[in-house]
Amino acid sequence: MSTHSSALRPHGGYRRLRSFQVTEIIYDGTVSFCDRFVSKRSRTHDQMVQAARSGRQNIAEGSRASATSSQTELRLVNVARASLDELLLDYEDFLRQRGLRQWEKDDAEARAVRAAGVKRKTDPTDRSDRTDRSDRTDQSDSTAYAAWLENADPAVVANTLICLIHQANYLLDRQIVGLEKQFIQEGGYSERLHAARLAERHKQNQTDPSDRTDRSEKKLCPACGKPMVLRTARKGSNAGSQFWGCSGYPECKTTLPVQP
Repeated sequence: MSTHSSALRPHGGYRRLRSFQVTEIIYDGTVSFCDRFVSKRSRTHDQMVQAARSGRQNIAEGSRASATSSQTELRLVNVARASLDELLLDYEDFLRQRGLRQWEKDDAEARAVRAAGVKRKTDPTDRSDRTDRSDRTDQSDSTAYAAWLENADPAVVANTLICLIHQANYLLDRQIVGLEKQFIQEGGYSERLHAARLAERHKQNQTDPSDRTDRSEKKLCPACGKPMVLRTARKGSNAGSQFWGCSGYPECKTTLPVQP
């Protein structure tokens, strides 16, 4: 086993993320909505389904990537957030173009949908790696919105999904803030590995006696003031020997001997 394996952060467990649970309901609800109310010949049908799927899938992919790269996790969660914004516009367009009412935030219908999701919440930044059946969305979560999502009125279904998208976006915003803070403070495995590599390279450069780039070796041309460069004579009686030549060559041909 690699000696670096202990440096991996806990990862996976995305089914416990409330953001994943809500986006899974949005994905399933969108597939049903599009099949019922949007022509399958329309590009909008596929675009809405793909946007809903992207929201869910990128949360899962980000959670799995969290062990090795906080930056990758953060990028994927932001992709999920952007996909849900795209889907939100599609639902709003659906209502507007058909002259259907969009619920206001404080309408009784919107409050009722929000209340259905209050029964069970989990920490949006929970990263525990559990994959048994107990981690799956509770039956109460998957059926809590059935009365709205299975409604025969497309306006009710669309407005319900809009409410759920707003909930998911709120959760993702909190998740992104936490991930940004974690990335700044800790980074992920690959970020820490990269930092360690740079530190080791710097250490070697400081201790390698053959390294001619430290400050003690820097010389300036006495004629023009430009840096001197260590060079090797290619021909003549001094072929193979080293000397300091002006970096301004051929304008400046000043040379200096290398001190033993």
